[in-house]
Amino acid sequence: MAAEGGGKEMNEIKTQFTTREGVYKLLTHSEYSRPNRVPFNSQGSNPVKVSFVNVNDQSGNGDRICFNVGRELYFYIYKGVRKAADLSKPIDKRIYKGTQPTCHDFNHLTATAESVSLLVGFSAGQVQLIDPIKKETSKLFNEERLIDKSRVTCVKWVPGSESLFLVSHASGNMYLYNVEHTCGTTAPHYQLLKQGENYSVHTCKSKSTRNPLLKWTVGEGALNEFAFSPDGKFLACVSQDGFLRVFNFDAVELHGTMKSYFGGLLCVCWSPDGKYIVAGGEDDLVTVWSFLDCRVIARGHGHKSWVSVVAFDHYTTSVEESDPMEFSGSDEDFQDQVIHFGRDRANSTQSRLSKRNSTDSRPVSVTYRFGSVGQDTQLCLWDLTEDILFPHLPLSRTRTHTNVMNATSPPAGSGGSAVSGGIMDSAIATGVSKFATLSLHDRKERHHEKDHKRNHSMGHISSKSSDKLNLLTKTKTDPAKTLGTLLCPRMEDVPLLEPLICKKIAHERLTVLIFLEDCLVTACQEGFICTWARPGKVVSSF
Repeated sequence: MAAEGGGKEMNEIKTQFTTREGVYKLLTHSEYSRPNRVPFNSQGSNPVKVSFVNVNDQSGNGDRICFNVGRELYFYIYKGVRKAADLSKPIDKRIYKGTQPTCHDFNHLTATAESVSLLVGFSAGQVQLIDPIKKETSKLFNEERLIDKSRVTCVKWVPGSESLFLVSHASGNMYLYNVEHTCGTTAPHYQLLKQGENYSVHTCKSKSTRNPLLKWTVGEGALNEFAFSPDGKFLACVSQDGFLRVFNFDAVELHGTMKSYFGGLLCVCWSPDGKYIVAGGEDDLVTVWSFLDCRVIARGHGHKSWVSVVAFDHYTTSVEESDPMEFSGSDEDFQDQVIHFGRDRANSTQSRLSKRNSTDSRPVSVTYRFGSVGQDTQLCLWDLTEDILFPHLPLSRTRTHTNVMNATSPPAGSGGSAVSGGIMDSAIATGVSKFATLSLHDRKERHHEKDHKRNHSMGHISSKSSDKLNLLTKTKTDPAKTLGTLLCPRMEDVPLLEPLICKKIAHERLTVLIFLEDCLVTACQEGFICTWARPGKVVSSF
């Protein structure tokens, strides 16, 4: 039980929080919701979701926001940290009968000031293509529910495509559509294309081309979410059976799997360079999985209930200097890397990690920042640092620069995933795997209230775990008993991350976390979409 004096503080809603880069502040006047701002009765309704698109408006304010609340769907100009939201003037508003919006996604490739393509999935299984600028409804897919009758859990445009999109359902099936094709007036017939362990892929058998082009059956129970890798070549799926499955999307082949500690996995995201995947779900944990090594490298515990969203922050990272003796290159090389880093954070992350992996030098290290929100109404921020990624290397003994590097996110298809240029050199991969079993330094002095001031957010790992993990690599895992195997290592067998911050920021369960350049956006099931200004980014008073 909580101490008597701490109860009020524990239940208090936070309007700002501090990290090493500064103070994040909630902009109450930039809150989006239904026009009358009445809290939504979320009983029995689908999660509130938010989608963004930039329409390259000449006015310099081209951001647009779409969100669903109950049976309603709204489309607004998004003013972010610049100006208060005007809820009385939605560009488009729709109210649906008999079904509710569950998810949506903009096509960023085709968006203009005159037209945007928005896909909307529904609780009864249909998918609608609409243009909220022209206020048109272009097409309805799975209209008669002949393809799938279950709720749409996730819908996304295929990266780099103007016409292909992917839809997952609570049935555990996933379908590939082309907006140019019709769905047909009869139930589709399928032909097996490929199958593997707990998945199969079928093509649609038809005289003329029709939707769906492909049907994927993945795992058991609902397929809760999927995410494409930054280069669009791989697809990460999380299911109610507790498995993360990563596929080569074009080759339709399974790349690797991971199992939750218990319960279903609800959310998934990729690191900006495609090297790591974070998943969260009903075990209240965030789990970090290495794409290259196909293994769990860390777990984070900070939430008190199910984790509903995980997301990487492409815009925040920290730069570390090394001791001169640790760096084998020249001063010019070091300056070069720092200048390159400041120019283009997103692309330099990959190049720096590649250089970091291929030499013994340690001029600069990249810290991945990601966040999570959950049904416990809490926001957690996490740092994934070198002591987790490369546990065989000595921990840096030098100071940390606390400046935040901001850059625009790379467009789809240019994210520079590690897989885009072929798999990492086998010798390096073997080296990382070999040393991954070494125990990490115990952190005996813990000052939880000063977490945000620390460079590393790592807990400790039991020294006994190295032998266990080493043994596991040599034995064949039993799918029926995943706990303690490489699919699902025990808690003491992997590093435990502690959150940099863990704050209660809403009255209702949180369903959205999106990182933008000058702010981060959260939403709760009450239907309130909140903007949190990054440090130093509040440019106007309300």
